[in-house]
Amino acid sequence: MRRWALSLMAAIGLVLLGALPAAAADPITLGSGYVADEAGALSSAETVAAQERLDQLRDESGLDLWVVFVDEFTSPSDAESWANETASRNGLGPTQYLLAVAVDARQYYLSGDTSGPLTADQLGTIEQQRIQPELRESDWAGAIDAAAAGLTDAAGGGSGAPAADPSEATGAGVGTVIAIVAVVVIIGVIVFFVVRSRRRGRARTPAVESTEDLARRAAVALVQADDAVRGSQEELGFASAQFGDAATADFQTAIATAQQEVEQAFRLRQQLDDEIPDTDEQKRAWQTQVLELCQAAQSRLEEKKTAFDELRRLEQDAPAALERAAAERARVGAAVDGSVAAGQRLAASYASTALAPVADNAAQAQERLRFADQQIAAARTALSAGTTGPAAVAIRSAEQAVAQAAQLAQAIDALGARLTEAAAQLPALAAEVQREIASASALPDPDARVAQVIVLAQQALTVDASADPVQALQVLQDADTQLDAVLGQARDAADRAARARSVLPATLTQASAGAATAADFISSRRGAVGATARTRLTEAQAALAEAQGLADTDPEQALAAAQRAEQLARQSLQSAQSDVGSFSSSWGNTQPGNDMGAFLGGLLIGSSTSRNRSYGGGFGGGFGGGFGSGGSRSSGRSSSGRSRSGGGGFGGGGSRSRRGGGRF
Repeated sequence: MRRWALSLMAAIGLVLLGALPAAAADPITLGSGYVADEAGALSSAETVAAQERLDQLRDESGLDLWVVFVDEFTSPSDAESWANETASRNGLGPTQYLLAVAVDARQYYLSGDTSGPLTADQLGTIEQQRIQPELRESDWAGAIDAAAAGLTDAAGGGSGAPAADPSEATGAGVGTVIAIVAVVVIIGVIVFFVVRSRRRGRARTPAVESTEDLARRAAVALVQADDAVRGSQEELGFASAQFGDAATADFQTAIATAQQEVEQAFRLRQQLDDEIPDTDEQKRAWQTQVLELCQAAQSRLEEKKTAFDELRRLEQDAPAALERAAAERARVGAAVDGSVAAGQRLAASYASTALAPVADNAAQAQERLRFADQQIAAARTALSAGTTGPAAVAIRSAEQAVAQAAQLAQAIDALGARLTEAAAQLPALAAEVQREIASASALPDPDARVAQVIVLAQQALTVDASADPVQALQVLQDADTQLDAVLGQARDAADRAARARSVLPATLTQASAGAATAADFISSRRGAVGATARTRLTEAQAALAEAQGLADTDPEQALAAAQRAEQLARQSLQSAQSDVGSFSSSWGNTQPGNDMGAFLGGLLIGSSTSRNRSYGGGFGGGFGGGFGSGGSRSSGRSSSGRSRSGGGGFGGGGSRSRRGGGRF
């Protein structure tokens, strides 16, 4: 059914029934597909075509894009907050994006995590140059195609050429509806929508922005960024007076960085305005750089402002928030006590190497609770003195410390379950390795390479599984992978696929558990863990999501991705453990009460860069320099968009807040 015909039916409905008021929509839960059309903006054919286009985006670029159409945004009412809330509620990760469009309110926003592969500047360009022109023409299907093309081009995954026009889909059933309307109405509406459809078709080819228009945008952005810096400097004074210097240290750093970015943008603008002639290419490059610098500065400042807004909301409800924090501390305290007993039971059954990821979890959890007790006491004192700002900072620090204590305790139970599961998987994998050894022994071996692999596999079978089932399983999986390599060419395609399908579930389980263990370890010790461990974890989660997406359609590729995910997760954990070891060694005194646990958990400002203990609160670690939200976000979705088993990648400290979107 052509789009103008669908629009015709909608218009006729309005003539007969009268216009209905727009329905407001709260942030929604995404379904199994990429498109959630709550506003009825797309026809069924357009929805199918859009889903196929977004599947194509995933295949070409490795990026996911969900698209939501509603009538109006509510709770919150602005496009950015609504889109980010929906993305957060549905656990979208760094490579997963959300385009939210309020059809009647004429608002939109493209939500993406700043720790992902695309920068805030790139997302802004996609919004302004790709999506907005289509939305202005009410071409909802065209906006989806434009967004997908923009993401593909930005990721370097394809040409970004638009998909086939979904409006060419045909359908039936228009005649019955049209027959009940007066001929004059039909003719008038047909003429109107045919003309509009042609106008949309012309608009689908986005014009290249002129150098003059680019310069105007850059000039506006420069003024806005300069104003943002000046406004933030004023805000810093208020925040310091309200929450204290310790809580605003990261904000001050962000302002200084943003000011440097704006000053660099002004220098570029001066180069453009001086007497030296510039080529058109130079002008475009420098104006683009000005835009990027200004957008980066504003995004940086907006992130800090959002953190203070959250603190101010907490301050308004400080007495009740304090009681909630104290109650949660009591609940988690009981869980931590249970984790101590659980750790002792594990220690009696398994080798110390098996318990290495959680060896100090119970002690660290108790340190976090001790810190939380200090902060709760500080908050009570501050409230008694009528100083609600410092009370809010202390309450937030206590909340974060309690959350980390709970995570540390839960990790002990999770490792126990993982050890039990690994022990249960060992017999089947050992039998598989033995079968492959027998098969490999029958192969020609002119250079003795097969023999070497067989020897290693036989050694893997002798590993003491009872002491460390997880390690034994990893050794067997490595041996199995090497046997696969030597047997791969001898097997036909059907045998390889069948073998991959049989081994894949256990490998996926192992990879998922490994990524979760690494994520928990890093999150609860983020004050000491550096970039390498975080990078390996992000890559592990991406490989895991790829494996889960390919599990049904390409088991061989899925198995390879799962094996890669398991290896990367292992490397991430090892790197993180090394970082924590170095941190602990450099700290020196590890006696209780020296705040080491709070610095290790990123709950005190400067935890990753210094040991200046004059900072009084925990605001900086949690809002300014913390790593993610303190939880594992492993698992992902299938590449076809039909399955959502989890939330994507570990955030790495990223944010979905930036200046963008708006009205169309």
